[in-house]
Amino acid sequence: MCVAREPIMARSLLKIHRYFRRKPVRFFSFILLYLTAGSLVFLHSGFSSDTSTTGASGSGRDPLISEGGGGPGAGSSTSDGPRLLGRVFKETRRAPRRFGPPWMKENRAHDAPEWAGRGFDHTNSWSHGAKGRTTKEMDDGRAKYIGCYVDDTQKRALRGVSFFDYKKMTVFRCQDNCAERGYLYAGLEFGAECYCGHKIQAPNVSESECNMECKGEKSNLCGGPNRLSIYRLELSQESARRYGSAIFKGCFKRPDNVTLALPASAIIKNMSVDKCVDMCTEKEFSLAALAGEKCHCGFPTPLFTLHEREDEEMCLQHCAGEDFESCGNNDFFVVYQTQVQDNRCMDRRFLPTRSKHLVALASFPGAGNTWARHLIELATGYYTGSYYFDGSLYNKGFKGERDHWRSGRTICIKTHESGKKEIEAFDASILMIRNPYKALMAEFNRKYGGHIGFASQAHWRGKEWPEFVKNYAPWWASHTLDWLKYGKQVQVVHFEDLKRNLFSELKGMVIFLRLEVSEDRLLCVEGQKDGNFKRSGLRKLEYDPYTPEMRATIDGLIKTVDTALRKRNLSGVPEEYKPR
Repeated sequence: MCVAREPIMARSLLKIHRYFRRKPVRFFSFILLYLTAGSLVFLHSGFSSDTSTTGASGSGRDPLISEGGGGPGAGSSTSDGPRLLGRVFKETRRAPRRFGPPWMKENRAHDAPEWAGRGFDHTNSWSHGAKGRTTKEMDDGRAKYIGCYVDDTQKRALRGVSFFDYKKMTVFRCQDNCAERGYLYAGLEFGAECYCGHKIQAPNVSESECNMECKGEKSNLCGGPNRLSIYRLELSQESARRYGSAIFKGCFKRPDNVTLALPASAIIKNMSVDKCVDMCTEKEFSLAALAGEKCHCGFPTPLFTLHEREDEEMCLQHCAGEDFESCGNNDFFVVYQTQVQDNRCMDRRFLPTRSKHLVALASFPGAGNTWARHLIELATGYYTGSYYFDGSLYNKGFKGERDHWRSGRTICIKTHESGKKEIEAFDASILMIRNPYKALMAEFNRKYGGHIGFASQAHWRGKEWPEFVKNYAPWWASHTLDWLKYGKQVQVVHFEDLKRNLFSELKGMVIFLRLEVSEDRLLCVEGQKDGNFKRSGLRKLEYDPYTPEMRATIDGLIKTVDTALRKRNLSGVPEEYKPR
């Protein structure tokens, strides 16, 4: 039987071969049809397998389907089949992007009726939408629940970036992505859509209309059809409030000598934030100050330091060109920072003569050493060095990284060492200390995610994290204790104090380095303090990684360090360190 079949099969193949040999066009047509069919199968599997990815690394970063307002229509159906593709593809239509008042107060609910239906900001009337929510749900330390709001596909309530995840959307993921991009508000719609914005430009409605569960957590509600559950993000001060290309700095009293403090000015017809910012950007100034119909431009100087912020209510005066924006008045200016770089503190070089006085910039890993180096270099104009060599830091502009730490060409030397011999090699030291709970997490992220990345969920939930805490937590305490014991001329700087009061703390560091203080440089640093190694957004974990046993150990270490500081007549650890 097998022998008989072989000639038959051979004859069949020979016929096919002769067929295509006589008609080569038919052969190529067959190949084309085959490839087309394969492509269609591939595309179908791609659409059906995952409409929205969450990132394989577990870093929590989400792909942005679009920027701007136009998003999917929110129908009443909750099915995720063919309707899903329609919703996603509609997102590519962008609505005009507008940026508006940074300060509409939540307690000014009486203004809402005046604006209802006119597209103005309805942030102030949030209390109605908050009914039925507990205090914990409304304010959990990272965001405050505002209420349920109307969302129109043609005129979005939140007009910043947006992204969707029809499988794993959670309230935290939406908040985190919006916070990371500097937005003030995060809104969830249809159980799976996240919208960000600086303004809420729609009225609020009954809380019962935001009734759809989040796709990634059934215990929380994520809006409804054409309805947004909106949260105000409680961003820390260092998280910039951005409005288009500008950063909102606050409301400030008119300087005594406006012409000298803000040298460029002009009256602008139909004033708006964008018009003033554009004018100052074109004139290459880093500050845009709105005073009613007048726009002033300049740089931060001792005449206008931006250190004494006024209550934002003092600047509440609508812009002539944009009713939903505030333009300040003749006595109180609304100030924005433009994208123009303040070059007064950007020049850096090696020391003109080699110094034999070696100053350490010592810290436990994750305590902000790289950030402190960035600040010192801008404030002094001199490069910092390192006990080690990090190519990524060198490529980012830390040119002193390649010098031997004893070269004497750098103003101070980064080190994480804590041995007696290594400490005594330095003539003086700035000792950076950070809350161990934050420092340990920062170093763990750096170790497994790089200088500005994040460790994956697998690392946090695996054996790496407990082992890391076990080994590194005692080092946090011993590092400080050793420098206090063996260090010469130690100046202690707490990371948290530097963040809160950068100008005065950095000024003290410059003086300690035996250099003359330039207030213009320090004010310039304040406008560019983040540098290239800042992790932005809210924290990346939705749970507390510290077990009760870990906390008991770390709390004991904090008390030990606090006692050691006080014995040297130094202030103890900041209040936020202390065990509660």
